[in-house]
Amino acid sequence: MPKMKTKKCATKRMKRSATGKVLRSQGGKAHLNGYKSRTRKRNLRGTRVTDKSVQKTMLRMLQGA
Repeated sequence: MPKMKTKKCATKRMKRSATGKVLRSQGGKAHLNGYKSRTRKRNLRGTRVTDKSVQKTMLRMLQGA
């Protein structure tokens, strides 16, 4: 049986925390930032925990890593 390969797109976009949760970056900050408020852009920084409904899928994608 061959090894499970990690989805490379997943490793570039998310990572596992020490407790096993999946962390991801927040979307909506790459372009069209001129009209967004300073507060809104500041709140889009950093990482967020992935929702429970998709966490199982994300962990399977990161399985090889």
